[in-house]
Amino acid sequence: MRIIAVLNRDGGTLRTMDLAAFCASAEEVFARHGHALECRVVPGSDVEPTLRQAAGSQGVDAILAGGGDGTISTAAGIAYETGMTLAVLPVGTMNLFARALGVPLVLEQALEAIAGGEVGAIDIGTANDRPFVHQFGVGVHARLVRIRENLSYGSRYGKMLASLRAIGAAALNPPQFDAEFHTGAHSETRRVSGIAVSNNPLGDGQIHANRLDGGVLGVYIAAPLSTSALLKLAADVFMGTWRASPAVTEQEVDEVTLHFPKRKRGAHAVIDGELIKLDRSVTLKIHPGALKVILPKSEQPAAGS
Repeated sequence: MRIIAVLNRDGGTLRTMDLAAFCASAEEVFARHGHALECRVVPGSDVEPTLRQAAGSQGVDAILAGGGDGTISTAAGIAYETGMTLAVLPVGTMNLFARALGVPLVLEQALEAIAGGEVGAIDIGTANDRPFVHQFGVGVHARLVRIRENLSYGSRYGKMLASLRAIGAAALNPPQFDAEFHTGAHSETRRVSGIAVSNNPLGDGQIHANRLDGGVLGVYIAAPLSTSALLKLAADVFMGTWRASPAVTEQEVDEVTLHFPKRKRGAHAVIDGELIKLDRSVTLKIHPGALKVILPKSEQPAAGS
């Protein structure tokens, strides 16, 4: 295969790496597996046009994206639109999509697993036709991201600390709003503090899916939260016990329309970790098997083990 890697030098852990040395090592790994890898290291502002150019190039079999949540989401959207195969390098803060794919989080192991992997098909979601690979959120999640973006951090651990500070700030006045849910013939209106819709249901105790080929969305609804209830829910998320929280309900659907009758001007949603303008109505759909990806090679157990 001929693969073009587009690396966002301003994103994730790449900003602190010797990218020339990393690219040389990556090209050697892929060559050993019989593939030709070409690295393109670009600033964040050039990521999308470089990905589009790579996806449209003659003779290219796959694009490999390296960067934070925004880079990976952009790459997945382009791969979905063009039919190009996508590979994902786990260099972000949480690497939730890479985790769901089963990509090792140690970069050297990730390169070997991707280079030795095979092409498969997974599901992808859309929110008003905008693709997402992990999650669409409104309410608490969007407020946390908005607060965090106004804080300064320069590393993966700094971003995690900023997220903790954002939770504390959001807990002072948790959002509450009305939302209408329309799923097929069923409709209901609820007062909520947050809604998250994931590409396939989240794994038990996890904040990412265990599989991406189930053909359904996971819909998670947080009831109106007080300050203490939001802090308790945040602790449950960190501990992996959020599913037992009485504040959260969940369901599985293949399509849902969310309508916000009293949406405030300037309200935001978050999609794959990036803030976007919140539309008054959002239709979310699952598209089974619509995204081609390189599924990493699994480690085989030693003989006799």
